Amino acid sequence: MACVSLSSLFFSPRESTVSLGLNRETRRNICMSPIGFRTIQKNRRVRFSGCRAASVVFRNLDADDFRHPLDKQNTLILRAIPGLNEVGKALLGTIAEQVMLLENIGTSVLVSKNQLAGLHQLMVEAAEILNIEAPDLYVRQSSVPNAYTLAISGKKPFVVVHTSLVELLTRKELQAVLAHELGHLKCDHGVWLTFANILTLGAYGVPGLGGLIAQSLEEQLFRWLRAAELTCDRAALLVAQDPKVVISVLMKLAGGCPSMADQLNVDAFLEQARSYDKAASSPVGWYIRNAQTRQLSHPLPVLRAREIDEWSRSQEYRTLLSRAIQVNMVQKA
Repeated sequence: MACVSLSSLFFSPRESTVSLGLNRETRRNICMSPIGFRTIQKNRRVRFSGCRAASVVFRNLDADDFRHPLDKQNTLILRAIPGLNEVGKALLGTIAEQVMLLENIGTSVLVSKNQLAGLHQLMVEAAEILNIEAPDLYVRQSSVPNAYTLAISGKKPFVVVHTSLVELLTRKELQAVLAHELGHLKCDHGVWLTFANILTLGAYGVPGLGGLIAQSLEEQLFRWLRAAELTCDRAALLVAQDPKVVISVLMKLAGGCPSMADQLNVDAFLEQARSYDKAASSPVGWYIRNAQTRQLSHPLPVLRAREIDEWSRSQEYRTLLSRAIQVNMVQKA
């Protein structure tokens, strides 16, 4: 079956065949990042409190209010591809839908008010802040910290979080991850990514020009996906309302583990991002940087950290936050 894997939290390098950078083991498990971390400490327990991570909500929030400019640009390009929507629907089919649905029901734990209630509350709060209906949430046993979203036309979308990610992050950081995944749903990323992925996989099987068409579509898809991730990092910030929380998630995914989590420094990671920009500013550095990122489904973590830091200090973000506070004040009055 073709892999219909959507919006994983972290990046993965591209393979010789089109699979959105996912290896064979990954495709068998629907979506798993190939980046590994140390074994989780056995006696470490994660507890969730009932207090809110943020104090404001966005009642009239539209996806374009926080969509990254590169996301807007690349989405327009995808929409211009003739028949992408129709072909994707035809290729997906009801059997693939059932396989993916049963895969998660059979191998994961469905979160609810009566099952992992604290985690359920984090999702509900994040969805409320972003003014979106909360999707189903599953927790899946895996030593690879990751989270991903699956959206199938006509079906309720769901988010899957790996147990090792829950162990690695704080409560606020975990909610930022859920908000990132909600950003994909808010912006309808899942539908486009599913259709484009299936169409690309199908094109590779067409003799002659099929491979060339697939390669071209894949490159465009990766450009769009990297831009979409920047948008969803913004969604995470709208929920966390603290850039250091979002940047800390990126830092931990780049090089963290539970035993070292409290020793990581966000400011030092941002300085690392600035040094990367400086090193990549030369003509040779620019070429290497583009060659490096072209093989990834997600932007480099240091670049994502820099982007969210800059947006947190922008007038656009301050205007959004001010609008949300005004709505909240009206509700309390």
